[in-house]
Amino acid sequence: MTADRGGPILALENRHTGETLAMRRVERGAETWLELKGTLPPRRGGPPMHIHFGEDEDGYVKSGVLSYVIDGRKTTAGAGESATIARGLAHRWWNDGDDLLEFEGYARPVVDLDRYLQAIFEVLNAGPEGRPPLFYIAHAALRHRHTQTVLLMPRPVQTVLFRVVVAIGTLLGRYRGHDWPGCPSRCVGAGPVAD
Repeated sequence: MTADRGGPILALENRHTGETLAMRRVERGAETWLELKGTLPPRRGGPPMHIHFGEDEDGYVKSGVLSYVIDGRKTTAGAGESATIARGLAHRWWNDGDDLLEFEGYARPVVDLDRYLQAIFEVLNAGPEGRPPLFYIAHAALRHRHTQTVLLMPRPVQTVLFRVVVAIGTLLGRYRGHDWPGCPSRCVGAGPVAD
C-alpha cells in the first residue's frame, strides 16, 4: 500500500540521545496516518514507558536491533523484522545493539502524536539530560493527557501534580509569549496532507 498524498516533513532530534525522527502525515484510504522514520545510536535508550490512547503503531527495522517492552514482555526485532503496538498498551523501546538502529513505520490513525512529540523533543532539548524542565514537561503532558501519557507515576497522581505545576508556572509567567519550550503555538506537528 502506498500513500496517496503526503504532507510536509517534520524533523526532530534529541540532543541527549542522538535519536532522530522524521514525520509526515499521509493519506491511506479514508484515514490520515503519521509516517515515521528514525534512527537511534547504539546502546541508547528511547522514550520511557508510555501509552498512545488513539493510535496503533506499526514499525519495520531497516538496520540494527530494536529492543522493546509491551505490557511487561521484552522482545527484540532485527533488520527486516516488524513490530506492532496496539493503542492503549504500555510500551518503551531502545537500541540494545552495537549498530545504528534505523526504523520506519506508521501511527494510525493519527490523532496528535506529531504535535506531542514535537513538544516533548523541544522540552527535552531545553534541559540537561534526564532532567527536562518541569514547568514545560508538565504543560505538554497535561494538554495531551487524553491522547498520550508517559508512565512516570500513577495517572491520577500525575494529572493532579501537573495541574499544580502548570498553575504555579502560569502565576510565575512561564507560559507567556511563544518562546518557551513546547509552546503549543509552535508545536503544530507535521502539517496537513497536501491537496
